[in-house]
Amino acid sequence: MKSLHDCLPLLFVVVFSLSWVNASANSNDYFLDCLSSYHPDEFTSFSKVIYTETNSSYSAVVESSIRNPRFSTPNTPKPLVIITPSNISHVQATIHCSKKHGLQIRTRSGGHDFEGLSYVSQVPFVVIDLVHFRSIDVDVKKEEAWIQSGAITGEVYYRINEKTTNLTFPGALCHTVGIGGFISGGGYGFLFRKYGLAADNVIDAQFVDANGRVLDRRLMGEDLFWAIRGGGGGSFGIVLSWKVKLVHVPSTVTVFSVGRTLEQNATQLLHRWQYVAPNLPNDVYSVVSISSMNSTENGERTVLATFTSVFQGVADELIPLMQERFPELGLLKEDYIEMTWIESILFWNQLSNETSEILLDRSNRNSLVPLSYKSKSDYVRKPMPEIALQGLWSRLLEVNETSTAIVNIISYGGKMDEIPETETPFPHRKGTLYKINYNIVWQEEENSNPQRYISWMRTLYSYMGPFVSKSPRAAYVNYRDLDIGRNNDDGKTSYKQASVWGRKYFKNNFDRLVYVKTKIDPENFFKHEQSIPPRFH
Repeated sequence: MKSLHDCLPLLFVVVFSLSWVNASANSNDYFLDCLSSYHPDEFTSFSKVIYTETNSSYSAVVESSIRNPRFSTPNTPKPLVIITPSNISHVQATIHCSKKHGLQIRTRSGGHDFEGLSYVSQVPFVVIDLVHFRSIDVDVKKEEAWIQSGAITGEVYYRINEKTTNLTFPGALCHTVGIGGFISGGGYGFLFRKYGLAADNVIDAQFVDANGRVLDRRLMGEDLFWAIRGGGGGSFGIVLSWKVKLVHVPSTVTVFSVGRTLEQNATQLLHRWQYVAPNLPNDVYSVVSISSMNSTENGERTVLATFTSVFQGVADELIPLMQERFPELGLLKEDYIEMTWIESILFWNQLSNETSEILLDRSNRNSLVPLSYKSKSDYVRKPMPEIALQGLWSRLLEVNETSTAIVNIISYGGKMDEIPETETPFPHRKGTLYKINYNIVWQEEENSNPQRYISWMRTLYSYMGPFVSKSPRAAYVNYRDLDIGRNNDDGKTSYKQASVWGRKYFKNNFDRLVYVKTKIDPENFFKHEQSIPPRFH
């Protein structure tokens, strides 16, 4: 079964007031006039990437990267304008005119924001969709690449693999995740226990600030360069491209994925896994995906725990390692499958029957039906007792047949223990045993009453409180969750208000992020429901 923990990004119930609509109409006209006069000689080409509601392609462009149908309902606010820039001047013009006419900007690379913040706002707004900013320039000799923010990770893997099969980038697990948001929030994948996060492997960037200035690492300075590598998207400006270090992968990797039910000792196995997985060699990526299912033995519901690992090496190395460290799992020789690195990405995305060209498909047409979801995250620093797991099982068994609950537990350790938590804004490093990703998924037609699913998720999250990190109860910014705290709908907030959610994502790094925000965007132009505020707002 496919794990949803990197392919899943509050229901917004919106009542449009007449004043909102009138203001929007006026803002729209003024904004378009501003764009046309910004570079009049270039407007003919610029106009081809500007979409308003009167344009026949508007809906298709807006919906092209919406990964969660929960944010694609008749009541979901839509952008006044969506712009798909093809050069930097289009981005600069959009920033200038949005600022001039009081519109918010939301920037979208892949559309995987778990709360839809890259394409939804409660106040009049425009979307910059970076779909045309997706070039990938690979330098095999230097083991580097320039990657534009609109590229999806599947494109990155494919383009690197075209030139060399022994280098890659430590990107996302899900191939449709956009590079811009992924790196901005830290971003992890199969290789993070060996090479760290995506953000740990960035060496330069091209950035546009609230004044339209184009800055590289040298011009922006080390504070801002630090902040954009894990401080979350949408707070400081727009990163158009990233220069990254490429990392080595072997010719052969080995995977296994085996399921164990409660009747097959899933409780005891997961309890043991907590002690084993964080101490495995850096070459091992290990995750347990947990869901409820009908038992084939007696027809009753049970819990299935699927233990999956991806190992950077051959089976003959992994087999004795698992026999020594985790014999209780009872792996058989036939459970180990050897493949290439690129095939492991296809395997994870349930695309094993496809050629690698499928990684270029941004639409993810291979997925079955659009699924709405609500997600949350936790970090764990002490193993949970078996009684805690039994309580988790009982809550998973409450889920009815119109929805699916999946809990993913992703092992940390390895390289993540070696990188200081102040190295980038992402602080969840040494001492973290694993991350938990909770998901409740339901069919799109159930969107008329999503609250019951969201309420179930909140109840589960409340139950888990005693067993996870504390002071703060930490969370992962790329699994965005507005339940843990939020700014006002217009993005305005105070330092105190933003600290509620900010310290959960960033711990003490939040203060340095506020300092950088105050320097680079003191007027708080780039803002959303969980954006970093300047100190004096």
